[in-house]
Order: sequence, then C-alpha cells, then structure tokens
Amino acid sequence: MSTEVSVPLVNARETSAPHLRRVLGRWDLVLLFVVAVFNLNVVPSIAANGGVTVWLWLISLLLFFWPQGIAVIELAHRFPGEGGVYLWAKEVFGDFHGFLSGWCYWTNNMMYVPTVMLYFVGVSVYALGAGHESLADNKIFALTASVLLLIILVVMNIMGLGVGKWINNLGAIGTGIAAAVLIGLGVVVCLRFGTAVTSADFAIPVNPRFVLNSFGVICFGLVGLELASVMGDEIEDPQKTLPGAVAWGGILSGLLYIGATLTLLIAVSKDNISVLQGIVQAVRHMATRVGVPWIVAPFAFMLSISIAGIGSAWLGGSARIPFVAGLDSYMPAWLGKIHPKYATPYAALIVHASVSMILVIINFSFTGAGVQETFQKLLSLAVVLQLVPFLYMFGALLKMAEQKPFVRGRYSRTTLLLAGASGLLTTILGIALAFFPAQQITSLRSYELWMFGGTLFFIGLAAFFFFVYGRRKTARKLAAMAPGI
Repeated sequence: MSTEVSVPLVNARETSAPHLRRVLGRWDLVLLFVVAVFNLNVVPSIAANGGVTVWLWLISLLLFFWPQGIAVIELAHRFPGEGGVYLWAKEVFGDFHGFLSGWCYWTNNMMYVPTVMLYFVGVSVYALGAGHESLADNKIFALTASVLLLIILVVMNIMGLGVGKWINNLGAIGTGIAAAVLIGLGVVVCLRFGTAVTSADFAIPVNPRFVLNSFGVICFGLVGLELASVMGDEIEDPQKTLPGAVAWGGILSGLLYIGATLTLLIAVSKDNISVLQGIVQAVRHMATRVGVPWIVAPFAFMLSISIAGIGSAWLGGSARIPFVAGLDSYMPAWLGKIHPKYATPYAALIVHASVSMILVIINFSFTGAGVQETFQKLLSLAVVLQLVPFLYMFGALLKMAEQKPFVRGRYSRTTLLLAGASGLLTTILGIALAFFPAQQITSLRSYELWMFGGTLFFIGLAAFFFFVYGRRKTARKLAAMAPGI
C-alpha cells in the first residue's frame, strides 16, 4: 500500500513573468466560467440532431465535465501561475508536451473566436428589427461585422482585464437573462399548449452519423473551467478563490445547457433549426404563440451582448498562452511583451486576432461555402484542437495518482484515478467523433481534407516553433554560462 505524503506545492516555472495585475475576484470567476462554458452558440448545432442529444449532454456532464472540474482544481493547486494548460503539461510531461498543449489551446481559439463572431452576426440582425434577418447570410455584411467586433474586443482586452472583465461579466449576465427568457417561454408554451415532442424523439436514430459529430461538439461546449487558470497570475488569492468558483460555474453551466437544449427542441422542429439563428428562431416562435412578439428584438440584443462576452473571454484568456510561450523562448520573444501602460500581453492579443481574421477571410473568399457551413467547419476543427490539452490534463491526473509515494494535493488517489480515466477516454472519443461531418456540410471530401489537413498543419507548426526556438533557447543558455566556465 502506498503512503500519502502531503507537501507544499510551488510553481516551478523557469522564468518569472512580468508583473500582471490581480484583478479577478471570486464572482468575476463565476461569471467568467458561465460566459466561457455556457455558450448558447453551440446549442443550435447540437439540438439540430434531435432529442437524443439530451442523453449525450448527461453522459458528457458525468464523464467529462465532472473530471474536468477535478483536474482544474487539482492542477491549479499543484502548479499555480500564468499559463494553465501550458504550464500543467510542461510540469508533468516535459517542455514539448507543455508547448503542444498550450499551442493547441491557443490555435483552436483562433478558429473558435471567428465562429463566435459569425454567431454574433446571425443573432444581432434580429436586434435591428423585422426584415433584417437575411443580412446574416450576406457574406460581405457577415465579414465586415465580424471584423469590427473583433477589433473592439482586442482594444478592450489590451486596455486590461480590469476593463475587459466587464465585457465578460456583462456577457455572463446577458447569457443568464437570455437563457431565462428562452427557458421561461418554453415552460409557458408547454403549460398552455402542450408539446409535440414525444419519447420517440429521444431515441437513437436509425442513421446516427450526424449525431456522432454532436458528441465532440458537446465536449467542446463543456470546456472552459480551465480558462481562469490560464490567467493564474491575475486572480486574487487563487488557492482560496478558484475551487468554489469552479463548482458554482460548473453547476450553473450544466443546468443551463440541458434547459436550453430541451427548450429549443420543444419550440422548433429539429429539421428547421439554424445553427446560427436557432435560439432567436425559438424565442420568436414561442413569443408569437404567447402574444409577446415584441420581446424578440430586446432578447436578440441581450444575446448579442452575451456573445460579445464569450468572444472576449476566449480571446483574452487564450492569448496568455503565446505570451507565456514567448517568455519561455519557445515562440518569438516579443510575444512575451506587456503593454507599458495597461500591463497586458498586447502583442499576443494582436497576433491572435489577426490570425482569426485571416481564417475568416480565407473561408469566405476561397472555399465558396455558405455562412452556416463555414461556421460548422471552423467549429469542428476547433473541437479537435481544443480537446488535445485535455488529453494532457487527464493524463496528468493518472500520472500523479501512480506516483510512489503518492503526493496528495486537493484530492485522494482514488478520485484522481477515476476522474483521469473517465476524462481521458471521453476526450479521445470526442476527438474521434468530431471527424464525422455535421448536417450542414455539403462536401464530405472537402470537410475531411479540412479536418485532417488542418489538424496536421497546426501540430506540425507547433513542432517547428518548439524545435527552432528551443535550439535558440539552448544556445542562449550556453552563451550565458560561457563566461563562468
């Protein structure tokens, strides 16, 4: 029988980061988790596959979301500091694995942030009033609006989390209000008119091909509890603040996801759900039935604020990865610079936004795909890259649980083994199923080329940066040691 040893755990980073301001309190984190985890923009693409997706939500909450919370609290306790998934994989598995984990986390958001921008376009046109809905399918309008919102979010985040966190907080409040309106209307409609949804709608379909893609998207929709730890040096008293915030953020997000999916299925036929406008379609349908059609425009406005908050949270959080990698000399050193006035990683933020903008332009200009297909392709590749760091997170739990003697952090060996095994297997399954095309995909060949080619490209690029800049880092170390020899 192994002996549990309790030891103080410290941050083992090789380099000290420039001073970052600790501005995130407990409720800032709870709201950050809600706006980052509970993303209404993924619900329509999931609900479009029918009632069976409710079972997938429950399975994912048990086998992926609960282990994720355990992993975040345990790893943040053992390895506090800026970098999160980058730092954790680096400390447990080595430098290259840390870099690959952080790289995938960052690059996935280069594609996810554009999907948020497209979703913002699809919803905000309803806030303009009746007759403007068709603008969401206009490529020029969608591209222009996406770029403008991206620029605004970058500027706000460069001004600092003290400013940027209010976008996140307003986004979380907007998310809560939008979800409450959606679910509340669903309850009223059910009580007054009943529902056409039957038990047969929750059965596994004869052809489950499209449903398989939903499982990966659901796992993707449940990530976000790790986001605050990426900004570990900007949290007030993280050892005390983080565990409670993770618990509250996780519970609220899980309940909201299931409630929103059920309401969407009740309100709109799965065959008529748009991946960009499904939420607003549901609200308009239900509001018309109960005699309050005027609520659609303010609802769309509130949901637009929510979406802007989601984009801000992921843009600001994931940009900390290249910032830390720049400090560690595995990417250009200028990425590790902070703004002289606002003390923010402005270079990393600008690079992130620029690449996201280029990806949107490429998809619109050269693929010939519609807005909804572009959204789905970007989302599916983002799912694969996003889940790679979770392989390392859950693998780290298993590796730490097998240590002899066992070094106890927050949880026991048994808890780490169960959470690690469950999360790792679910993550592997989620990655594999993301390669099955969703209903919006018109060309299977183009989709698989995009998925396999994109995955290999970004992983290959990670290896290039690591080994090229890694050699430079080694050379600098040797040069620094030379005078003392």
